[in-house]
Amino acid sequence: MQVAVWDTYVTKKDGSVMHFDIIAPVEIKDTLVIYNYGKAYLKLKKQEGQPLTSKQCRFCHIETIKPAWETDIKQKGYYIYEMENCK
Repeated sequence: MQVAVWDTYVTKKDGSVMHFDIIAPVEIKDTLVIYNYGKAYLKLKKQEGQPLTSKQCRFCHIETIKPAWETDIKQKGYYIYEMENCK
């Protein structure tokens, strides 16, 4: 299975920048769906209301799904790969 990786940088409420990837099946081309995945994640991180648009989130590349991502993608439709300031 191929997945699309969306590189995302969101300024947190404290002013720091969180960096994460939204990973979703390549068939999902609607950016609003991708942004909604990111907004759901931000809500979990108590960062709801922070901007998440094409300025913060851009398509990066396509790759083969990794086993660690499969469960979330099958259950929620996407996986979040946390990189910086996501705690």
